[in-house]
Amino acid sequence: MEESNNYGHQHPLLLILDQDQLIHNQSGVTHCSRCGEEVSAPCFCCVEHCGFYLHKACGDAPLELNHPFHPHHPLLLMKNAPYSNGVYACDFCDKEDNKFVYHCSCGLDFHIKCALFTFNIAENNLKELDHVALQDEELEDDSKCFGCWEPLAKYTHFSPDCRFNLHEKCAKLPFKLNHKCHHKHPLTLQFISEQLSCKICQVTVQLKGFVYGCSPCKFVVHIECVSESLALVVEDKRHEHPFTLLLRGSSFICDACGIEGSYASYICCTCNIMVHKKCTSLPRIIKSKWHDHRLFHKYFLHVEDFRVRDCIICHDEVNIEHGSYYCSECDVIFHVKCAMKYKYSYEIVENEDEESPNESVSSITKVLEWNDAGEATVIEHITHIHHLTLSDRVGEYDSKCCDGCLLPISDSFYYCTQCDFFVHKVCVELPKVKQVWHHRCQSSLVLTSNEVFWCVACGYWSKAFAYKCEECKARTCLRCIIALTPGAHTCVGHKHPVFLYIENTGGCVACGCDSNGCLRCKVCDFSLDHKCFSLPITSQHKNDQHLLSLAYGDDNSYSESHFCDVCEESRDPNLWFYHCATCDTSAHVNCVLGEHPFIKLGSIVEVYEDTHEHPLTVVKKVYYYPNCSDCGKPCLDLALECTGCNFIVHAGCLQIRWTKVTVLQNYPFLLRRTQRVQFGVKREKGEAIGLD
Repeated sequence: MEESNNYGHQHPLLLILDQDQLIHNQSGVTHCSRCGEEVSAPCFCCVEHCGFYLHKACGDAPLELNHPFHPHHPLLLMKNAPYSNGVYACDFCDKEDNKFVYHCSCGLDFHIKCALFTFNIAENNLKELDHVALQDEELEDDSKCFGCWEPLAKYTHFSPDCRFNLHEKCAKLPFKLNHKCHHKHPLTLQFISEQLSCKICQVTVQLKGFVYGCSPCKFVVHIECVSESLALVVEDKRHEHPFTLLLRGSSFICDACGIEGSYASYICCTCNIMVHKKCTSLPRIIKSKWHDHRLFHKYFLHVEDFRVRDCIICHDEVNIEHGSYYCSECDVIFHVKCAMKYKYSYEIVENEDEESPNESVSSITKVLEWNDAGEATVIEHITHIHHLTLSDRVGEYDSKCCDGCLLPISDSFYYCTQCDFFVHKVCVELPKVKQVWHHRCQSSLVLTSNEVFWCVACGYWSKAFAYKCEECKARTCLRCIIALTPGAHTCVGHKHPVFLYIENTGGCVACGCDSNGCLRCKVCDFSLDHKCFSLPITSQHKNDQHLLSLAYGDDNSYSESHFCDVCEESRDPNLWFYHCATCDTSAHVNCVLGEHPFIKLGSIVEVYEDTHEHPLTVVKKVYYYPNCSDCGKPCLDLALECTGCNFIVHAGCLQIRWTKVTVLQNYPFLLRRTQRVQFGVKREKGEAIGLD
């Protein structure tokens, strides 16, 4: 053993060269006081045995490191990261720590070992990595290379004592190289510090690992794109002619996707097109959750083929001089980047000759009579046992609700002459099976009726029409299906059409709340969340004998009139409310609709087997308040009761259980816990729409 300086410690330190000389604590493991990892010889230990240990590499680490991967500023070794809590995330391995850190004023942070490891790689100093390579069977399934972050399986690799794993090819990468795609400067091996797109494959660089780059030119290339020679000719069955590689220094617009590319392009001289490398194998046909029909890729479309050339997802115009996806049956077009942005939202149709399943089959099972205008006047429908007759006499049935969407009859509708059944014409014409973008299961949704369910999109209990996933059993109410369908929507209270923007946040003009996704007007500053879009135009309340109409702004300047006549609390005149012109009464939307506006007492609910073995009946206790079988508190409001046993559960408790089971697995982007003031009534509820 050899005595050494104390490296800032209050006691002298001893250099231990033999592992057997280590004195461990009670757990049998000692840790380095700088990096926090388990200590092994050679290392330093305190002569007073106070528990201070130090890897020799950590002790010898320079206080200032000029790192080749970060040439513009030196990295300073600090005891604590200069953040409020002292915790930092290493920019190499992505693990959080509060131990010693190599820090740069520009925000770059490295563990000591990560800094030294990457320094040795850059300097081509491989003595640390000179270990016996592990065999495939010794590898863990999730082992990743610290250079390219690809799985280690099936590769010979080095496994250093410092627990860094590298493919052999990644360990021997040259620090500098000249590449034919960038002639101005040599490319240097760099650590990822900026999210730039690879100039060859156009894919945004991953958050961890090595790249080759030129800092002055903001030029980045994946190490695999540099190491793999670009094929001179690419042949793919999705295009009838071969593509030939063209190296050029200037940028180009890809004829397949319409996105700018540079340096490496592939051309088809027969078709006179130029594309990215990845677009040489772009699918010709996809089945998308954004549309009910197959979508076909085409390089150039004629102007007269489309009345509206706006992408149905982002609503920006599609340049038909470049590639796009389109529906051959509808006036619908997509940007390539929008149609293929989310992997779960589309499937590639490999067998183009396979007959396309007609998933837009109408839910009308049979038409019995037609009128002169070609409308079906008497029909059979999958949701009702009797014949339905078409009518436009809305005024005679303005007190009735559509059994499909549970909104008041306000347009052409079908009714049953034998029972009290009404359904809007638009609700009758819905397809039996539907694709929706906001459901992650691979199976389609099937139209169902006569079931009480909890809608995963709006959080309401309902007995309206619903679309049900056969895989996860989740149901989405018809109102939400319509509101969340892409395309132009006509909105009451606004003169322009509104469009669904799933990644846009904005304040809803109806309730004043922010939403992760909303229906917005492209002309003016008007936006609605999908729940407010589906509000009933008219509604009834026991406090007023007349129908209340939805109002879109209060012009009354008298502040004393800005109160709710139901709860007698103040009301924001800028938000939507219900109003009776005859009685001059106004009320919050929530006060008029209540907590459960789309459910009827006495309805039967089929629940999951792990909830209860029998169907439950919707009840509202008035005099007798039994305790909820889930939370143990009295059932004062809407509950679900089993008539065969003593089981009863709050509707809210069942909703929370279904939320955890169904939404968190299949709708993780639909829920957001937030304290919000909706329609002037403060409450906490999980609701939002949008993508992660």
